Amino acid sequence: MSILNKLLKGVNKLTRVLVIEDDPIIGEMLTLYLTEENFEVQRVESAREGKFALGTFNPDILLLDLMLPDAQGTELCSEFRQLTAIPIIVISMKPSVTVRIQAISSGADDFLVKPFSMQELKVRMDAVLRRVASPRPVIAHPSSPSASVESESQQGLTLNLERRTIVLDGEQIETTFSEYEIMKLFYQHPNRVFSREELINAVRGIDSFINDRAIDVHVTNLRRKLEKNPKEPKFIKTVWGVGYKFIK
Repeated sequence: MSILNKLLKGVNKLTRVLVIEDDPIIGEMLTLYLTEENFEVQRVESAREGKFALGTFNPDILLLDLMLPDAQGTELCSEFRQLTAIPIIVISMKPSVTVRIQAISSGADDFLVKPFSMQELKVRMDAVLRRVASPRPVIAHPSSPSASVESESQQGLTLNLERRTIVLDGEQIETTFSEYEIMKLFYQHPNRVFSREELINAVRGIDSFINDRAIDVHVTNLRRKLEKNPKEPKFIKTVWGVGYKFIK
């Protein structure tokens, strides 16, 4: 490591990566590569150890294998999503489109099939971390007319971009990372019609895996959480043949 990198490592907090991978070869490769790329890495080999490490290591991003000694399958995504809001990237031997959709619908933010390029992994990690780091809004005095609408307490649906929360009639609504990103895009552009392709690019990035079906699943889940009657939505409207729009 160069002197400059050592200095930067001492000044800047390194991004913490929790790797849950029981394969010793893949696990060691991930640990070595990400450490060289100036990430702080902790690797564990089971779901139980991973859940414990969420509290002790406090990671910024999670790399999750779906085949572990004590748990297997896409339900792992749901379990870890209930425990943390950090980005989750699934790394799996299973190339099935069904498995990918199930994982993303269960809370994963991206999906890579083994074997994969380490450079591609880093690019995807950087992409989801950039989307998490939303800009902090300007905080105005509460009496000022320019006060941020996201900070106001009121009836109806509001978003707080600083805290990455959705509040409906004063009650905070729990969402996955992807659901929040879609809702943020809707909220910032009311009445604009978004095609599924635009939502895919906004949530994942052009190179990441997601398809129309996964977008529909996310919208369905948002309606269940936000609408009094999801079958007759008030906020998120379907524009047949095009996509969706948000009505404030």
